[in-house]
Amino acid sequence: MELIRPDTHIDFLGKRKIAMSISGAMLLISIIMLLVRGLNFGIDFTGGTEVETRFTQPPAIAEVREALSPKGYGGAIIQQYGSPTEIMIRVQNGDSKASAAISNTVLDALNAKFGAHQVEMRRVEYIGPQVGKELARAGILAVLFAMIAIFGYVMLRFEFRYAVGADLALVHDTTIVLGAFAITGMEFNLTVVAAVLTVIGYSLNDTIVVFDRIRETNTANRKRKNPDNEMKVANDAINQTLSRTLITSFTVLIVLLSLFFLGGEVIHGFAFALLVGVVVGTYSSIYIASPIMLMMKGRSKADEEAVKELEARP
Repeated sequence: MELIRPDTHIDFLGKRKIAMSISGAMLLISIIMLLVRGLNFGIDFTGGTEVETRFTQPPAIAEVREALSPKGYGGAIIQQYGSPTEIMIRVQNGDSKASAAISNTVLDALNAKFGAHQVEMRRVEYIGPQVGKELARAGILAVLFAMIAIFGYVMLRFEFRYAVGADLALVHDTTIVLGAFAITGMEFNLTVVAAVLTVIGYSLNDTIVVFDRIRETNTANRKRKNPDNEMKVANDAINQTLSRTLITSFTVLIVLLSLFFLGGEVIHGFAFALLVGVVVGTYSSIYIASPIMLMMKGRSKADEEAVKELEARP
């Protein structure tokens, strides 16, 4: 199935300066918001109290939140785990001594709402801020190691300039996703870190498809001893893979929109990060990775040799 014919000639790279200016503005806004507002770190990073409960009948998450709101815990993370009658409530707090009081308050509020002996407290656990710092450090290292590994992979498979283009596109995508969380104030937790890593993989896949087509075309041109302008080769590669890119992105977006609106609060941040990441990742594979790769060098070494050989022919 092809939404767009492979012989389409849309001048994407002709608009690269405008696109990169837009990207620069988005990056600037994201960085400013990250510095000014920062991220709204969840209990995974800041520490807090986890209260595991079991109900006699499956409760609605909205009703549980309604019961906790008068006690000041309306912003708690509430999610089902295991069976529908098991509910985990996560309250952000920085003092382990307050955990007992929090758990008692939560239990009293639930009993008042659902009736006495309708709720059983199964476990109370405090997650200290030190654990949160270690998790944050591990998340940052995971993203950095992924970037380094991707740089090495692309450099070995293609060339140095391709690796630079791919990695800078990933930095672009990651920064904008983090900026979206700073702007919206949505909770940033470990599931969002997983989403950021997923965005890196998705964006790289789109970029590699385009780079692979560029390499195939350059190889074919060298064999014919007819090296083409690399800007034209890159533009043709983007057009030839455009149908595949749009179909893949569209189907992924359908799933993510379903998760965002119907998946519940547990994966709300995860779905939001992927929604932003897929849109920005698709954009960057066209307007960031390829232009940066082309800016690094006008022609590859192999193309230069092919041109010299062609010029030397009688």
